[in-house]
Amino acid sequence: MEQRIGSSSQPLEGAGFDPAFIPGITAPVPADRQDTEAEDAVETEETTSARDTEAPAAKAEDGAEAAQDKAEAEGEDEQVGDEGEQDGPVFEAADRRARIVADREGVRLRLDEESCEFRWDEIGAVETEVPRFGKRFTVTVHTPDRRWYPIEIEAPARTRFKEWEEQLDAVLDAYFED
Repeated sequence: MEQRIGSSSQPLEGAGFDPAFIPGITAPVPADRQDTEAEDAVETEETTSARDTEAPAAKAEDGAEAAQDKAEAEGEDEQVGDEGEQDGPVFEAADRRARIVADREGVRLRLDEESCEFRWDEIGAVETEVPRFGKRFTVTVHTPDRRWYPIEIEAPARTRFKEWEEQLDAVLDAYFED
């Protein structure tokens, strides 16, 4: 009599265990193609690492970062020039991570590296929230298609909340049409 050592259950199949089980999510890769791709990747890594040195790659990255920093600085200079020419009120609040600017063009929100811009005709409502405790001022931009974009700005002191609300109200009164 033969006995098997180990589990007698069959491995489970389905979308919970294999994303390729659902057609259209990922295309199955034939087994022979996987082997050749892995070998090609190893060969290209060996040849490129033998040819290249660290110094030129580091210089290229530093050059790209310097060009990007210069472009951002020029963009900030242009924005400052535009803001100096504006007639109406401007609301601006920022902390170490987040920034909100509301002016004649619309509302711009930025959190870390992510940003979004809304023209005044794209905005359904702007809502502010002042917490009972803490120092986070929340501004939420609502769009007509029932989406909302909140951003929290950490104030240096709770006394800034009233000042920020007055500035934002002045901008909304000047540019936002009900």
